[in-house]
Amino acid sequence: MVRCWWLAGLLVACAAAEPHCRQQLRHLQDSAGIAARLPPRLEGRWVSTGCEVRPGPEFLTRSYLFYANRLFKAFQFYYWDPSCRDPSYSLVIKGKLRLRQASWITRGATEADYHLHKVGIVFHSPKAMREVASWINQTSGEGCSWFLPPGRTWAPGALYEVLSAKTERDCTAALGFAMHELSLVRVERHYQPLLQPQQSGSQLVEELYLGDIHTDWGERLHYRPTGYQRPMQSALHHVHPCPACGIISRADEHHPPILPARAALPMQLSGSWVSTHCEVRPAVLFLTRYFTFHGGNHTWEGHYYHYSDPLCRQPTFTIYASGHYTQGIPSSKVRGGTELAFKVTQARVTPMDQLTVMMLNSSQAGSCGLAGSWSAGVEQDITPTNGCLALGIKLPHTEYELFKTEQDTQERSLLYIGERPTDGSSPDSPDKRPTSYQAPLVQCAAASEEFSNYISLKYVGRKDANGNQALKPLPVAFLLFIALLFLRWD
Repeated sequence: MVRCWWLAGLLVACAAAEPHCRQQLRHLQDSAGIAARLPPRLEGRWVSTGCEVRPGPEFLTRSYLFYANRLFKAFQFYYWDPSCRDPSYSLVIKGKLRLRQASWITRGATEADYHLHKVGIVFHSPKAMREVASWINQTSGEGCSWFLPPGRTWAPGALYEVLSAKTERDCTAALGFAMHELSLVRVERHYQPLLQPQQSGSQLVEELYLGDIHTDWGERLHYRPTGYQRPMQSALHHVHPCPACGIISRADEHHPPILPARAALPMQLSGSWVSTHCEVRPAVLFLTRYFTFHGGNHTWEGHYYHYSDPLCRQPTFTIYASGHYTQGIPSSKVRGGTELAFKVTQARVTPMDQLTVMMLNSSQAGSCGLAGSWSAGVEQDITPTNGCLALGIKLPHTEYELFKTEQDTQERSLLYIGERPTDGSSPDSPDKRPTSYQAPLVQCAAASEEFSNYISLKYVGRKDANGNQALKPLPVAFLLFIALLFLRWD
């Protein structure tokens, strides 16, 4: 399935749209009142807001504590199950973090250096101990070949050292463990309206974005992130309600958090789904997404809005794509997920700034729409040219996907779509099917309220003397040029 991006500088004009979708799109345009300080302030505890899925798959929750003297203590709790109720083992990680300069690759992020002092592991069952010991004994170097001697029995609560800077011992590679996520940092602040009808006002929410984890297990140990993983939230200033936040913040390596049981939801794709915030992808891509799924005939439509900034206010181009999808089957690899195949048969592109126009107009004749005819704000059908070579789009195109649906604490339906390969390739074969998820989309219209008309886009600008919307000029930044060099049909 195609992936693209959109920005908060766009107005979605959808007269036939259901009100909740319009409200959510407007919320994204306003960037939800988000503020991001450079450099960020990290002091305090940050926690996962639910069970997280990393490529592999790995199921975990996190609790990171940063001190004013740059030291940190981090807990990572790993589980056998996607509900984070059956703990496998816990890691306790101690080290030091030094914030550096603003990232010149990922706008809005701060680069950082970290140094690990020690990493310890606590096993929560004999099975976990045997499995991890086997990984370490088989794949680690000579210093780790007898991490746990044969016959060593499981000791509840025992802490085993897997990394020590003092003794220069490091047995973490077999776990696929690295803390490179700390090398890219962003903190966002916004205010959440109070939910109780009798209350007015709002409360502060702080989110910590750390670097993404490479989707290829073999690459994750030396990968330096350019995107983010699922954000953690401040233990003090988090979204309410958050049943998991308190449980995780009180946990330690000896007492891993057991999250509340949640009913499994059937996969119900029909309806319309939209991004909850401006999303960031590796290789300097910022976007928002909007999908409509028609369950009756298994067809879909996707709108991808790309931007050049981390608040999605400076649009670069948009893509509309459509096609059909297969009946889903339960995933045998990622429990709780559903496997589908998506075919993209049609696509249209709208360049939204002059740099993108120049790039498309300089593309080879017959490779991306009508050569030399592109202009800002004007859509072109790229189906007759079998896609757009300049943007890496090939038509027709099939992708093998992973989906799941959940409900959040406000009982909104969420849709998780498989994470894109970090290297920018496409999951165009079953063996490349994702094992983790992107940021969730929220359902904004049920099946009976689906959009029947194509959503058009136009610039948001100041009103002219007659009260009409005027085009707002967009900056042509060198960073955007870099971003376009890395673009993939994603």
